[in-house]
Amino acid sequence: MEIFLIGILLFVLSGVSSLFCSENIKLKVIVIMSLFASILTIIPAFQVLLYGVNLEFVPNWSSVFGQVPFIIDPLSSFFIILISIVSFLGMIYANGYMKPYIGKNKKFASHCFFLPLLTASMLSVTVVQNALFFLIVWEIMSLSSFFLVIFEDEKKEVISAGIKYLIYMHISVIFIIALFALMSVKSGSYNFEDFKLIFIENPILKDLVFFFAFLGFGTKAGFVPMHNWLPDAHPAAPSHISAVMSAVMIKTGLYGLLRIILIIDKPTQLISYFMLCIAVVTALYGIIYAVNQRDIKKILAYSSVENIGIAGIGIAVGLLGLFYNNSIVALLGFSGAVFHIMNHSIFKSLLFMGAGSVYLKTHTKNIELLGGLVKKMPKTAIFFLTACVAICAVPPFNGFIGEFLIYIGLFGSLKLDTSGLFILIALSAAGLALVGTLAILCFTKIFSITFLGLPRSENSEHVETDVEKSMLIPMGILSALTLIVGVLSPLFFLPVASSISEMIKYENLPYDFYVVLAILVKVFICVCILLFVIFIVFSVKKLLCKKTVEFNTWGCGYDKGNNHIQYTASSFVSPFSSIMTPLFKKIFDVKKPKGLFPKEAHYNSTVEDVEEAYLINPIVKFDEKFLSKFERLQDGNIQHYILYGLIFLILALVGVVFLG
Repeated sequence: MEIFLIGILLFVLSGVSSLFCSENIKLKVIVIMSLFASILTIIPAFQVLLYGVNLEFVPNWSSVFGQVPFIIDPLSSFFIILISIVSFLGMIYANGYMKPYIGKNKKFASHCFFLPLLTASMLSVTVVQNALFFLIVWEIMSLSSFFLVIFEDEKKEVISAGIKYLIYMHISVIFIIALFALMSVKSGSYNFEDFKLIFIENPILKDLVFFFAFLGFGTKAGFVPMHNWLPDAHPAAPSHISAVMSAVMIKTGLYGLLRIILIIDKPTQLISYFMLCIAVVTALYGIIYAVNQRDIKKILAYSSVENIGIAGIGIAVGLLGLFYNNSIVALLGFSGAVFHIMNHSIFKSLLFMGAGSVYLKTHTKNIELLGGLVKKMPKTAIFFLTACVAICAVPPFNGFIGEFLIYIGLFGSLKLDTSGLFILIALSAAGLALVGTLAILCFTKIFSITFLGLPRSENSEHVETDVEKSMLIPMGILSALTLIVGVLSPLFFLPVASSISEMIKYENLPYDFYVVLAILVKVFICVCILLFVIFIVFSVKKLLCKKTVEFNTWGCGYDKGNNHIQYTASSFVSPFSSIMTPLFKKIFDVKKPKGLFPKEAHYNSTVEDVEEAYLINPIVKFDEKFLSKFERLQDGNIQHYILYGLIFLILALVGVVFLG
């Protein structure tokens, strides 16, 4: 355990050390020190997953905190490995992405300081099992990510997104404080292990605790309706920060929910049904809005909401299995959720890195202004395509495995109870199928509009070369992982199942484990056959088609195509968008042509999140209107401020006299 804590300390020291280095080597110092820090944190996590023995360090720091247990158990070890690997790859990527900002942005030094601090705080969240200390490291995680998001603070939209993110994070922490306060009062302790004793024969308390946990941790994860910060924060942040936040930081919210489930032990029916309903809604909501966006990073942000929903469906299936004492359903649900958490961490960080490479070269995130980049950025295009195929759950890539297990778990849940559950499960399976269909539509759009066809503007037309190796290397590693995990899924099932073993405490668990493993072995055989067939087809093609003849196809009267006759992102998804019109608030910007020879005309439509349009914005406007009534109190007059202080002191004195 001491090795792990040294690793966390080394992450913090890497950020501190960068403050004393020149800007040209700050990130290099961070990468070198973070490499050793990642190794030190991953080694004990692997030991726990392999041997099943928890590692503990329990110092007694003060009379306030009491004993503060640092425990690496199977659940935390899985998240430790994900956080360490993805964060380290993000730091490598930052060496290339941040080069244009060196010497030009006074925030560069603070960015380099907060980058490893975010990693250290995320790792600390997974091992701290004392409520008070957990809140401290949770707050460090939120604040460090906030400062990373507002790196380009000279932009108004960046500051707005950062403030919204900070507000949402502090709303979430209110519910987490309420959660821990409730359990601490009932148990008389701040330690997680003692919390387990208060739920014996108390289902109402379980429901209340889970409700607070969902509002607190669910806001960090991005469940609907607490998702509204994601579509703003991810586009505002530098791309390597977006990658880390989407891939692992929002997963700390799911970690928090899984930890509470582990404390509750056996969920109630209400918890199980509620989780399933909200997860399906989240997945559908996220992908529907992702399809209708044009900002490449906003598409990926809404897609993160969708994938959090998919992981939530897996967790809900696991909860149903626990409630109905069906260990195979519980194993399928939780393992599918954890598998999807791992897979999403891989392909979503790759997608954000690919989007960052495109932005660095074209200086735009609007895919309507892109196109034709596959010839100019071939390596980035291949890596991005790999991630697009993976996120659409197409075998043999990794996105398929987690959703496959969740589907099996859903179908296994059909036999658990009454017709009411049967209907809910059937609707959930149909919803998950619709999510998969829309994901294909969404990522076909984003790849084809961005990389294929002809350049749609000067932004993409003037691109000459691909990004540098420091950005391509982490993308290449993540691309390889999408295929490795997808093909060798039985091998990766071992640590996944180990991470959730403490949640499923049934005697027949070993048998169920081998049942699921046998299913994945069959999938492995089918994937190998698929890869062999693909290899044979391409080999035969290469042997038979040695000579190629090029000629122009009849163009129906056109000499050659141009960028004005291509599909746009909006036209590509227009048939779907027209069906879903009631779910959106569309904003139109139209300037009609006037006169015989009009000089200017344009048409533009954007989709606004209905929650933001009809809930968030009215609240903000009311708040601004209400607070504006108190502007006179802050008039800059020092005498008035002294008077306010005197009035406060008099009121405090009166209160002491009459209440003391």
